[in-house]
Amino acid sequence: MHHYIAFLRGMNLGNRRIKMDALRAHFEALKFANVETFIASGNVIFSSQIGDTSKLEASIQKHLEKSLGYAVDTFVRTRAEVTAVAAFQPFGPTDTSDPANTIHVGFLARPLSPEQQRGLTACHSEVDAFAVEGREYYWLCRHIKSHESKIWTSSQLKALKLPSSSMRNLTTMRKLAALYPVKPA
Repeated sequence: MHHYIAFLRGMNLGNRRIKMDALRAHFEALKFANVETFIASGNVIFSSQIGDTSKLEASIQKHLEKSLGYAVDTFVRTRAEVTAVAAFQPFGPTDTSDPANTIHVGFLARPLSPEQQRGLTACHSEVDAFAVEGREYYWLCRHIKSHESKIWTSSQLKALKLPSSSMRNLTTMRKLAALYPVKPA
């Protein structure tokens, strides 16, 4: 049995409200086992016999769109991948330890192209910085609330035409890694 965490984009925002027991039921309808949710923002922990995350993502997306009536971009990671994301240190110790800073992780379906990686890491300011590792990017937001940052509306970032992603606070990722550690084979 394989153990996963799905990160669903845009859940419980705007008109996309769903109770966590209903979300769990959708995953159980797909015959996944040990289904749990973690905070009401589209984090679903589950087990499956399927070992291909891209097949899982496609299956979940198709089922949720049919059931909910709107597309739900889905990004599936193994528990080992979540542990690696939580442990990754993309920024220096000064930025990482400053309590006024927040770090977010963006999940992607596949790695960014080299051009997109270079472009994203070049989008920085006194407030914002980016790092890329595998199928994730990390966004450092210094000394302001992340919703106050202007980086996402900048022409430089918009010109990159980044693919869909789903972001989580790195603190959330560390809690997930601690609560759902990698299970021995």
